[in-house]
Amino acid sequence: MKLFIGTIILAGSVLLIGCDSTNWADVGYDDGYAVGYNTTCKIRATLVEGNWDNSQYMTAYNQGHADGSADCRRSNP
Repeated sequence: MKLFIGTIILAGSVLLIGCDSTNWADVGYDDGYAVGYNTTCKIRATLVEGNWDNSQYMTAYNQGHADGSADCRRSNP
């Protein structure tokens, strides 16, 4: 009986690991914003998630990059 319960728990864990609940649009926007702001203001290089194959990530990244660059230009006339 212990082996059966252990097997069920292990199988359930493996199935849950396969679920990706990451909101790639949020991650992409945040990454893009940080890179856009930091690059435009010449602050520093920025490490990002870089999920370049994900269309949600890329769309949000590009919008975030544009917004971050615009905010830098507004804050540093």
